[in-house]
Amino acid sequence: MQVKLKQAGMTLIELMIVVVIIGIIAGIAYPNFVDYVREARRADAMGQLLTLQMAQEEYRLKNTSYADIATLGITLSSDYYTFSVSNVGAETYTLTATATGGQTNDTGCTTITLNQNDQKSPAECWER
Repeated sequence: MQVKLKQAGMTLIELMIVVVIIGIIAGIAYPNFVDYVREARRADAMGQLLTLQMAQEEYRLKNTSYADIATLGITLSSDYYTFSVSNVGAETYTLTATATGGQTNDTGCTTITLNQNDQKSPAECWER
């Protein structure tokens, strides 16, 4: 008497279908994930520019002009942006965040600025 055992498991075709489905989902999800990460990094840089703006205004209340970052005594840190102050005067300043590393792929938003009149550029980067 011979007993036949039924084998359980997946066939190669079933396994290939699962791999293809996972590949399609990953192909769609990964670019969106990367975009969200870039936007989050940009939002962090904007937050730091706003912090710097508040420090400038506080400094100006006590002094006759605006100041550079070193004079303000504020520490800004980011692995994806460098921060600078230019056009510093008695009534003007321009704050700039410049993308570095992987953030340079943030098309159109590699340099974001803010000035004493709260003018933000590029405007489309600040709106996102």
